[in-house]
Amino acid sequence: MMKPKRPVWLTRNLFAISWVSLLQDAASEMLYPIMPIFLNTVLGAPAAVIGAIEGAAEGAMSLTKLGSAWMNRWIPRKVMVFVGYSGATLGKFIIALASVWPVVLFGRVVDRLGKGMRSAARDAILVQGVDKTHRGRVIGFHRTADTTGAVIGPILALALLAVFDGNIREVLWIAVIPAVLSTLAVLFIKDQDPATKRLVKLSKAEVTSANTQVLAPKVKRVIWILSFFALANFPDALLMLHLSQEGWAVTEVVGAYLIFNIAYASLNFPFGLLADKWKPQHVYALGLVCFGIAYAGLGLTDDRVLAVALIVIYGGFSAANDVVGKSWVSKLAGDHQQLTVQSRLQGLGGFGILIAGIWAGLAWTLGDGFGVVPLIISGTFGLIAAAVLWRVKL
Repeated sequence: MMKPKRPVWLTRNLFAISWVSLLQDAASEMLYPIMPIFLNTVLGAPAAVIGAIEGAAEGAMSLTKLGSAWMNRWIPRKVMVFVGYSGATLGKFIIALASVWPVVLFGRVVDRLGKGMRSAARDAILVQGVDKTHRGRVIGFHRTADTTGAVIGPILALALLAVFDGNIREVLWIAVIPAVLSTLAVLFIKDQDPATKRLVKLSKAEVTSANTQVLAPKVKRVIWILSFFALANFPDALLMLHLSQEGWAVTEVVGAYLIFNIAYASLNFPFGLLADKWKPQHVYALGLVCFGIAYAGLGLTDDRVLAVALIVIYGGFSAANDVVGKSWVSKLAGDHQQLTVQSRLQGLGGFGILIAGIWAGLAWTLGDGFGVVPLIISGTFGLIAAAVLWRVKL
């Protein structure tokens, strides 16, 4: 009996990078759902400070992402990935040490600087040698592995909270372990195009469509549109704070976040397949519908069963935003522009989330408080944006 042939898109690097991401995300998601509670109840930080911390972290990450294509002129992509994951591990160590919220701010910024340095370089290696018709499923497979780590993380956090009688700091310390393993696993990645572009400057006569890093107008347009949508997508830490302030216990908040990550992980690959078969803008618009329903619904209800259902729906947006957005621009750009296009998309999108975190944090106590007003504003924006994106010609 012949052994089934492995799909051509299921490469060694896809497996290696997926394991790296799974381990790092398990570490990140052990601390992420409990960090706003840690900041608010243990360190005494108000919602505006939590929003500012996440905004500053996203801003640092975005700035580094935007500069990652430039950094690749001197630093090989695999080195960028290794240093990036090392920085994320160091950031988690700093957070575990924190006794005041400014130390958490510093740790989050270090963590996100690492993510900014590694993400575009990792995604460029990920699609290396993969046909454009398969890139949606490649990115979907990787994101599924990544969010599987995001499922494992909250499960471990819940178990550890039970073991340590609700002691959040013990969980923060243990989260460092998978982060270290993730950094070591980077050594198994093979970059087939490790050469950097050190100090190479081409004359105008030497620039061609095969070597230019100048993106085509359509690629730029799609990046700006997706980045504009990010202005309504404030950090998930504020969603966790909303649930906590509505009276959910720490373990209930972590459980809700676990359910979100299960939905997110389950939908990544299906959205990737859809992005390979349908128009990406229509698939992304479906994701925005999920976003609008989830955000507006969470702002309008205090029913916990309905809130959990809305969190599942929100997983659909996260899958579309991550998988469809990245594969969409990847297909539009040239093979030699993959790092540039991913750094531009992820960097500008991160700045959008930075702005969203700031305005949502400042508006958090308006109306009934608990983030109701920013949730409803963002949800309404998402539904309008979905309708516009579905009909517009790009």
